[in-house]
Amino acid sequence: MSSDDGVQIHQSRRLPDFLQSVNLKYVKLGYHYLITHLLKLCLIPLISIILIQASQMNPEDIHMLWLHLQYNLVIVIICSAILVFGSTVYIMSRPRSVYLVNFSCYKPPSHLKVKFSEFMEHSILTGDFDESSLQFQRKILERSGLGEETYAPEAMHSIPPTPSMGAAREEAEQVMFGALDNLFANTKIKPKDIGILVVNCSLFNPTPSLSAMIVNKYKLRGNIRSFNLGGMGCSAGVIAIDLAKDMLQVHRNTYAVVVSTENITQNWYFGNKKSMLIPNCLFRVGGSAVLLSNKASDRRLAKYKLVHVVRTHKGADDKAFKCVYQEQDDAGKTGVSLSKDLMAIAGGALKTNITTLGPLVLPISEQLLFFATLVCKKLFNAKMKPYIPDFKLAFDHFCIHAGGRAVIDELEKNLQLLPEHVEASRMTLHRFGNTSSSSIWYELAYIEAKGRMRKGNRVWHIAFGSGFKCNSAVWEALKHVTPSPKCPWEDCIDMYPVKIVT
Repeated sequence: MSSDDGVQIHQSRRLPDFLQSVNLKYVKLGYHYLITHLLKLCLIPLISIILIQASQMNPEDIHMLWLHLQYNLVIVIICSAILVFGSTVYIMSRPRSVYLVNFSCYKPPSHLKVKFSEFMEHSILTGDFDESSLQFQRKILERSGLGEETYAPEAMHSIPPTPSMGAAREEAEQVMFGALDNLFANTKIKPKDIGILVVNCSLFNPTPSLSAMIVNKYKLRGNIRSFNLGGMGCSAGVIAIDLAKDMLQVHRNTYAVVVSTENITQNWYFGNKKSMLIPNCLFRVGGSAVLLSNKASDRRLAKYKLVHVVRTHKGADDKAFKCVYQEQDDAGKTGVSLSKDLMAIAGGALKTNITTLGPLVLPISEQLLFFATLVCKKLFNAKMKPYIPDFKLAFDHFCIHAGGRAVIDELEKNLQLLPEHVEASRMTLHRFGNTSSSSIWYELAYIEAKGRMRKGNRVWHIAFGSGFKCNSAVWEALKHVTPSPKCPWEDCIDMYPVKIVT
């Protein structure tokens, strides 16, 4: 071996230059601080000059100023009137604040837990799946990121399974009423005080509707504004929040309840088409109920304030429209098919969504860096990589829809997040599986149960759904948030995080 080879091996084993990376880190932090507080820093010299000038004024100068204002009384009155009128118009026209008073996630009874071995045993005993489909399901389960304590509906525990309209109604009632009972118990809000009700469930839409079932159960008032959203996928929870927010802008001093769930009983696939078997392995029982208010008096009681909602719909593109598609297979069996292009389409939808969200939440320093990189790319180097904004500067917590391990992995990579930022999503997927539109609320409950939510923290809810849609909601914590009674993580939070086998 030559001496040159020895030098190369020695250099390759050297540790990276940590001093340089640390210096660059502090340079970037200094840059962000400077740009963020640029206006304040520019005002300091101006305020200093005004104070110096004011300190040099004598009583005679003050008297002359007063006389000048007296002889210009008309101008003073006009300016004051304009100021008062402008302030009144601004206060009356600005959007009403929407507060999240509390929320609740349904935790199914322990007898509905489904272990992998039990899942596979039941799949074999149904007699509907061939050997190739069984091996495929086993492989998906092992790589899914799900744990051994997720929940399947009662009908799927029977041999053979007994899906029916009655069983589906029973699942819906258990989930929705379980979450609402806990919500009303924790908030002490009377059902009669609810003025707006929004329910979302994609695949189960009976008559009377799910929202009507809730109105009947809790004897809600006759003039309630109720809405039932169907077929909108896993991102419908954010859509429901957006609808409730809009309604709260119109109707004063009222409460809105948003119920998000998915029904599994009648939507299990009993065929052998691989793309339609994946939902069987990922989707599990779950649901949430959220109490929103536009009452100023509820600010001191509320946990969060809704800051932004940004919705992106890619349904105009045929590939995006059909990437999550309910259909029948060649044997006439109904299921939901997931396209191989799903991750690429989700990435495109996310890119569009954060292009709108970024300017609303990112510090000006990040926006300037992004704009400068974009200009340089256009003018000088077409192959230059675009600058990825650091969303960690805008948000303290990330609740990424627990649709599957691949979804979480891709967002962690593309948004340059740290493992702790996606911990809530991974652990929710492990403990409860994909609970569709309610998964982001199980994740928020996880963060609260860990005691990580501090006053002023910002939370980013990111959800994907059929159509294809990517929706974001931004919340700000109004206090140091503690978990509510009967939190779904109450009896197991100390066991998490767990190591996920890949």
